[in-house]
Amino acid sequence: MPHVPQDVLDRLAALEREVRQLRGRAQMRPAMNQVLNGDVVIGEGGRLFVRDPDGTNVFETGQSATGDYYTRMRRDDGALAFTIGANSFPDDDAPSQMVRTFSRAGDIIVMDDYHADHFLGRPWIPVQLHPTKRQAYTGTTYADAWIGTTPAMNAVLRLIFQTWAGDGGGQVQVSISCNGTGATVDEWDCPANQWTLRSVTYPLNGIPFLGAYTVGVQHRAKTAGQEVETRLYSAYTRNTFNEGEAPDPPLAAATLRATDSPAPAPDTAPSTDEEAPS
Repeated sequence: MPHVPQDVLDRLAALEREVRQLRGRAQMRPAMNQVLNGDVVIGEGGRLFVRDPDGTNVFETGQSATGDYYTRMRRDDGALAFTIGANSFPDDDAPSQMVRTFSRAGDIIVMDDYHADHFLGRPWIPVQLHPTKRQAYTGTTYADAWIGTTPAMNAVLRLIFQTWAGDGGGQVQVSISCNGTGATVDEWDCPANQWTLRSVTYPLNGIPFLGAYTVGVQHRAKTAGQEVETRLYSAYTRNTFNEGEAPDPPLAAATLRATDSPAPAPDTAPSTDEEAPS
């Protein structure tokens, strides 16, 4: 029997042990429940899904089939709870990565505006309008019946009024001002001896998000000594319903915020000792 040096046998035995270890480790499943260091990257159209035990997606993020990138959080029954991106609904192609929060009943309760990037879409926000001492008025020149200042949060102003005019009829107008710039946004005639219902829908053109804007409702009698009275039924802002309602972008100079707004002038300040008629 030929002589084989002992150190060669030892080396062969060591190699066999290492081969067995490598072969065993190749059969072992690595731990997949921790990332202790480094990044996890999902790219090139991939998505990440988190599913509850019955297979319902409760979290997903990545690139949708339409090409945008989105994030969804769902309740354990699969109902949407929170979304970022255009793929919240099958027919939704909003390009601006909208953010939406859903109630348990499935209604959108918080969102940014689909067509107006600067504004909150929901919730809708009440507009401050207060009656003045001329809410019922016999003058023939315009005077404030209602006035108030509100920070702009939604894109579209919505007002509903009803006006009574005596003999000769009357007129009503709505004006908006922000940062020293004002405009009449609607004006209408009121026939004599009857109530006239009027609704006003107006995009807040040129007003920045949280910019303090003042709404004034002025009215006048066409015949001296005849009373004109304007009652407010609704005043709020809402999201845009279509692209045509999107306001003009805010002006660079229109940076006035609600906390910086001046107090109303004394002759237009809201009345504190009278209430609007029921």
